[in-house]
Amino acid sequence: MDKVFSARLDEAVIQRIAALARRLGTSKKAVIEGAVRMYSESVDAQEDSDVFDQTLGLWQRQESPAQTVQNARSAFTSTMKRHSR
Repeated sequence: MDKVFSARLDEAVIQRIAALARRLGTSKKAVIEGAVRMYSESVDAQEDSDVFDQTLGLWQRQESPAQTVQNARSAFTSTMKRHSR
């Protein structure tokens, strides 16, 4: 599903998008989507990033799983007691 995206662009950029769309025989939307896709791939290739390297270990905590559960339960219980008065 497509979503509406609004941005203020320089007039020269808008004209270049329109000219490129005419030259390619495609829509301005397709030109913008293709440009963003290419730019994203370029940035990803330069960074050589790995999702697992970026997120691995974020789930690890200093506390034990039992302590995490106990903290969540006590927060829930205290909230329920406060709202039941």
